[in-house]
Amino acid sequence: MKKLAIILLGNVFLSGCFVKSPESSIGKVSGKSPSKWSATKYAKSGVDTNWVSRFDDRKLDLLVSEALKSNYDMRIAAERVRRAGEAARVSSAASTPQMFFSSDSNRKKNIFVGFPFQGSQISEVHGVDMRIDWEPDIWGAARAGKSAALAEWQAGGQDYRAARASLAAQVCKAWFALAEGNQQVALAKEALLIRKKTETSVRERFERDLREQGGSASQLRLAQTDVASAKADLSANQGAVETARRQLEVLVGRYPAGKLTGKVRLPDISATPPAGMPSELLLRRPDIIAAERRYSATAKRIKEAKLTLFPSFKLTGSSGTTTDSLRKIISSDFGVWSYGANVSYALLTGGRVYSEIRVRKSNQREALASLQKTVLNAFGEVEQALASERWLSQRESEMREALKLARDASRSAENDYRDGNGDVLTLFAAQTRRIQLESQYVSLSRLRLTNRIDLHLALGGGFKTISPNKTRP
Repeated sequence: MKKLAIILLGNVFLSGCFVKSPESSIGKVSGKSPSKWSATKYAKSGVDTNWVSRFDDRKLDLLVSEALKSNYDMRIAAERVRRAGEAARVSSAASTPQMFFSSDSNRKKNIFVGFPFQGSQISEVHGVDMRIDWEPDIWGAARAGKSAALAEWQAGGQDYRAARASLAAQVCKAWFALAEGNQQVALAKEALLIRKKTETSVRERFERDLREQGGSASQLRLAQTDVASAKADLSANQGAVETARRQLEVLVGRYPAGKLTGKVRLPDISATPPAGMPSELLLRRPDIIAAERRYSATAKRIKEAKLTLFPSFKLTGSSGTTTDSLRKIISSDFGVWSYGANVSYALLTGGRVYSEIRVRKSNQREALASLQKTVLNAFGEVEQALASERWLSQRESEMREALKLARDASRSAENDYRDGNGDVLTLFAAQTRRIQLESQYVSLSRLRLTNRIDLHLALGGGFKTISPNKTRP
């Protein structure tokens, strides 16, 4: 019996060594890859492998690390990967020997009543049994199933990679939203001071009744309206900062107490990262790899279903002891053993097997369509981010020039009004335009940073995390 167990375990070990994940099926979609990106003329190989640190902000690096450790969505994703790994292990259990140990002990008393016999009898039965069942994977159905499970496990791992990158991007975007909010609050405070200064100047003219120089009640009311609007804008921006703080705290796994502090200004954006070759994207983006793994697994699932049409074999063996005395249970004189083989073949299944094969072929077609869709969406995201990168850069340059002119116009209007050479409506218009452009320029800067994050995600670039210190940002 021991020799049989060793042989069975050895066969399982050898068969398990040859089970591997399916070969890559990315060739099904690689032929549709363009030779270069249409949104940029540069097509150099390579991609940014540490994009989070490119923003040169240690607090941001710490927040990303904290989020990856404490965010509950990441914990959920990690558990899903663990379950997929256990499912891959369980998938091969049916083709490995199953060993069972059992013991039993019974003591029974029989009482005899009636003529001519009368009395009682006590009997005992004790036994132990070791049994091994094995259904060898003759045709490879179990190996096909395990191979599919390994591919599905790998897909789950890629989903986890994608979730990590997505969370890092969300933290970066929330951090920049907080930075923009702080900057908008500073601009709103500055705008309020300008409006109050203008109101004071108009009020002084009104009180001196210098109508010929532009002083009037309507102008004073306009100035007061601008002050009230500036206060409302300040409150709105302060509320946005509070919201951004709490959203960021939730992302990193903290209680949303609104105590997290952020940068005062947005960082300067770095040079555009290399976009790499379109064909490289198929081997780098985790969502594409995950879709490819799921598609490859379907072929193994079809094979697994087809092989169930073949006969199945089952070997059994057992060894043990049965005795009427507990002290004799380890004696070999009372040993019992058995072994046997069983062959079964499905003759009529009501079409269940063939229906299952058709279902799995349908799953394969769906997985292929999903892979093709994922690839197309990935190319679209890269092209869109590259195009936005170019146009946002041009727009930022043009707005920078407009803001410079607006600042000059505001200063000139203020000087003219102070010297008595300008009218108050021109002053109001110049100040309003400057304030609006200041705010729009900050929003555009954050929009560029957000698009840069989207570009890094679309390109499938990696990032490194740092160990957070005792002082949290």
